[in-house]
Amino acid sequence: MGYEQPFKFNNGASPFAKNANPRKTIGPGKNFNKANATGTGGAAGGGMTQKGVNEYKSKNPGSKLQTAVTTPPSKLKKGSKAAGRRKSFCARSKSWNGERGRAARRRWNC
Repeated sequence: MGYEQPFKFNNGASPFAKNANPRKTIGPGKNFNKANATGTGGAAGGGMTQKGVNEYKSKNPGSKLQTAVTTPPSKLKKGSKAAGRRKSFCARSKSWNGERGRAARRRWNC
């Protein structure tokens, strides 16, 4: 009656070991808009493209992921779902000061 490990990790490696190839969100095969300080809308970057959202949904059935609400606030109907999502995102992302965070807030018209 010796001690048995309850489960084994893939190839015996620890799940906490550093990955030699860190995940990236931009570049070949990735579906994020690259942050661009001078751009507007999708060109501003800071978010997932529609193609990326579709790919994510195909890999994760049942996902409710959506792209950014890029409609100008003046064109949104007050109290609509889109207006609520935008308001919620803007409130949640107030402290995002990095390049990508600023680009995302610009894209959402925050």
